Amino acid sequence: MTTPDLCPACGARNDCSMASPDIAAQSCWCHTVNIDPKVIQALPLELRDLACLCPRCANVASQLPPARAQSLT
Repeated sequence: MTTPDLCPACGARNDCSMASPDIAAQSCWCHTVNIDPKVIQALPLELRDLACLCPRCANVASQLPPARAQSLT
């Protein structure tokens, strides 16, 4: 089962602001990056559009601010 705060691909925390009531009014990190549609298409249909991918699974580390990208390694 996928929850809004976990990546549907790997189960790690996705750091989605929409899933956190404390910061839900802020834009999610995923709104500032370009995720290759092929990454989303690789997910099983039943897991799509339920929760954000984590930055690692979205393959967007190079698009994130340096401090945020370093936390992925």
